[in-house]
Amino acid sequence: MKLKKLIVTSVLMCMLPVSVFAKDIKIGVSMAHFDDNFLTILRQAMQKKMKEDGNVSGQFEDAKGDIAQQIQQVENFVSQGVDAIILNPVDTQGVKPMIKLAENAKIPLVFVNRRPEATLPAGMAYVGSDSKLAGKLQMEELIKQMNGKGNVMILLGELSSEATRDRTRGVEEVVAQYPGVHIIDKQTAKFFRKEAVDVTTDWILSGQQIDVIVSNNDEMAIGAILALKQAKKTGVLVAGIDGTPDALEFIKKGDLSLSIFQDAKGQGEGAVQTAIQLVKGEKVESSVMIPYQLITQANYQQFADNK
Repeated sequence: MKLKKLIVTSVLMCMLPVSVFAKDIKIGVSMAHFDDNFLTILRQAMQKKMKEDGNVSGQFEDAKGDIAQQIQQVENFVSQGVDAIILNPVDTQGVKPMIKLAENAKIPLVFVNRRPEATLPAGMAYVGSDSKLAGKLQMEELIKQMNGKGNVMILLGELSSEATRDRTRGVEEVVAQYPGVHIIDKQTAKFFRKEAVDVTTDWILSGQQIDVIVSNNDEMAIGAILALKQAKKTGVLVAGIDGTPDALEFIKKGDLSLSIFQDAKGQGEGAVQTAIQLVKGEKVESSVMIPYQLITQANYQQFADNK
């Protein structure tokens, strides 16, 4: 009788869904900033993906732009014994200590959105997009709109960010092909709207001829637009990168010439999925690339509809 009961129990257990026996996975996530529109969308996408999976939970920490604080957060994740770590790095050149911490603890590490400027060992991956390509797409479209001539100002993001350097490099490589286009100045506004208002206001007050403002992200582009409006200065083309909801509104009104859609949702979901695969010992690509798309007044509605 006991044997029969054991057999019946075993059969019933086999009929239960695999998820019942799936290991609960805890992921520690450290973000460079919480108070950034694009990174907020990215973070929410990760949270939603974890919730949908059912047996995955996340601990989200805000590094507040401080690399020392981010290293401390990774140390805490390691001491807590998380199953995986997702890192949106403050400084893409300063990631080696965090790579070492995760490697020594044998914890899978996934970088998201900002590509680390270091060789990743086994058990680690990058999920994001090609920043240099974003700058190229941005400037190539602007060249058409400015008829191949004019003065360009560049709003730089955080100088510690790979995205800042590579997006700017992409812009500069396109400009180099057009003798009638000149980069007059480059200033950092750290990816933030308020700082971009200040930088753009200084440019306006300098009296320099400004035809185009190329921004490393949408937030700074919006800041530039606000400064131009305040100064009642018209005829300046402004371009951003990210395709945030705010940016789409400015494109709709004709204030923002274009943006490059960076898929925050795709990056967030991809980072969580890659972390889960690494925890399960599955093979993943060391770079999981999410494509960019150009947004103008002609097609902004399709991106607005997908928000």
